[in-house]
Amino acid sequence: MQKGPGGPLRGVRVVDLTRAVSGPFCTMILGDLGAEVIKVEPPAGDLPRFAGPFTTDDTGRQIGGLFGSINRNKRGIVLDLSTPADRETLLRLVDTADVLAENYRAGVMERWGLSYEALHARNPAMVYAAIRGFGDPRTGSSPYGDWPAYDVVAQAMGGLVSMTGAGASQPVRVGPTIGDLYPAALSAIGIVSAVLHARQTGQGQMVDVAMVDSIVSLCETAVYRYSYTGVVSRPTGNSHPQLVPFDIYPTKDGKCAIAAPTPNHWKILCDVIGRPELVDDERTNSNGARVANAEFVQQAVTEWTAERTTAEIAETLGGRVPVGPVNDAADLFTDPHVRARDMLVAVEQPAGARPVVFPNCPIRFTSTPSGVYRRPPLLGEH
Repeated sequence: MQKGPGGPLRGVRVVDLTRAVSGPFCTMILGDLGAEVIKVEPPAGDLPRFAGPFTTDDTGRQIGGLFGSINRNKRGIVLDLSTPADRETLLRLVDTADVLAENYRAGVMERWGLSYEALHARNPAMVYAAIRGFGDPRTGSSPYGDWPAYDVVAQAMGGLVSMTGAGASQPVRVGPTIGDLYPAALSAIGIVSAVLHARQTGQGQMVDVAMVDSIVSLCETAVYRYSYTGVVSRPTGNSHPQLVPFDIYPTKDGKCAIAAPTPNHWKILCDVIGRPELVDDERTNSNGARVANAEFVQQAVTEWTAERTTAEIAETLGGRVPVGPVNDAADLFTDPHVRARDMLVAVEQPAGARPVVFPNCPIRFTSTPSGVYRRPPLLGEH
């Protein structure tokens, strides 16, 4: 852990009313980049706080794994926004804030008298950010605007599930909660952009990111493919419909990724696997030909990978052809790249519990270092 905030957003104050996953991940990014983030929780706490998992030596059980992972670098207070006194406390925070972020359903903040318009009138320079399933009506109404949404709903309605899986009859949800995390990342970009505008003009504004909109934008290949050709993208497993070879291959002790769709990489791969004749073979002498004969190409590559360990393949192809092992969570803890880049960071916990490891901030700077400097707060700690 770092000794304190060092990122380029030092001096930016964020009032964080977010909960669950999408909002807290967004404000975590801002905190990793140096912003002062004040997490406001209801008296019962944010839902993931007590949901676990917990280490065996954590007898207090106040910071569950999910909560801890996405709420580092924040200070925490408790406010019951259904009461006038606590709403007044929030308004005093608004007076000093550069950003207020929330991810309630549309209309919740209005019922408390804390609408964007009311807060903008009080602090015109403040940026108000909202992440909702279907967006905020101020930037574009949706027939589903008052529907609640979770990651799986966003992935399904945004088109991601329809093109992910082993085959057309087996669409699946992507493992990481991308329906939460991608909108969070886009919201962080929007917030930083709006803060820059506010610093230049003195005028804040609303930043509105819909979970479903975000996944639609993530599925850009399916959109343009349908627009150009009328073809609906379906699950293709680990293969790529327009690039070959570009897949996950079995090895003697696991699996690895290999991508060699360019002429240079394909030639090197053919030489390495002992099939130099495939460079000029009419079935495989171009990416288009390989796409048309994908099964033949996959068989040729698989015959070579299946007889070698993942490490042997990585050593042979590394630096010459795009290649990488299929890592699981345990592998990440020993991967030399992850270690060299300090992508896993041990974060201290409240007294009596051992440190736990979370992914570090992947956004790096030469002069203003980002990173983790504060453990997640206990409920109402600050």
